[in-house]
Amino acid sequence: MIELGLLQIALALVLMVAAIALVRWHHLGLELTLLNATVRTVLQLLAVGYVLAIVFAWQNPYSVIAVLLVMVAIATLVARNRIDKRLSRLLPILAGSLLTTLLLTMVYTLGVIIRPAVWYDPRYVIPLSGIVLGNAMTAATIAGDRLVTNLKRNPVEIETHLSLGASPQQAIAAYRREAIKAGLIPTINAMMVVGIVKLPGIITGQLLSGADPLTAALYQMLIMLMLAFADLVAAIMVTAGIRRLFFNDAAQLVLP
Repeated sequence: MIELGLLQIALALVLMVAAIALVRWHHLGLELTLLNATVRTVLQLLAVGYVLAIVFAWQNPYSVIAVLLVMVAIATLVARNRIDKRLSRLLPILAGSLLTTLLLTMVYTLGVIIRPAVWYDPRYVIPLSGIVLGNAMTAATIAGDRLVTNLKRNPVEIETHLSLGASPQQAIAAYRREAIKAGLIPTINAMMVVGIVKLPGIITGQLLSGADPLTAALYQMLIMLMLAFADLVAAIMVTAGIRRLFFNDAAQLVLP
């Protein structure tokens, strides 16, 4: 593999300089946004690179678990902020949903499919967990935001169902189904065109590192199947938790 150094990254930054120039030329007003995004990308990835180099060298289960917990915590905060900051009890729901999704997906993948020499091998655990968490966070965010929005917009319809004898689950069943489907759209769309229209990051990275193309394709296939499962579990769990936030013990609709 051709290794990249600071000189190559400096040359790559020329692309962002050109992008900012184009933004300014077209008066889009995104100069500071692009600059901030570029700086954050460089600093965050440099920090991650150094941290992971240490974790990979240690080969210690506690350091791997610590990295995973930090990832779950960050994903939880990002998802909560994008759904609704005012829902105070949403944070533990998201944390539990994302952690459960990660555990279910990774235990099966590592224990049954990949089976590394040690379960905490950071070479497999951290990259795969990062992909699963990132996609599960997106699915949970989309599904959660869609459900919260619909519940706030349609209180009269929901209360009508309740007054006719429907349970809270029945009263919002259509909204919940819609939210779960929305959360799965990005992954389903990606699965439809993967390898034909788009080469995802994992297969691209493996090809650049010199891996056999068939092996890279099989790993990408595994990852897409993992993501479909993880996104569905995350969307189901988050919408179930949000449902409980909007109803009290007397099965009455309560808008936070």
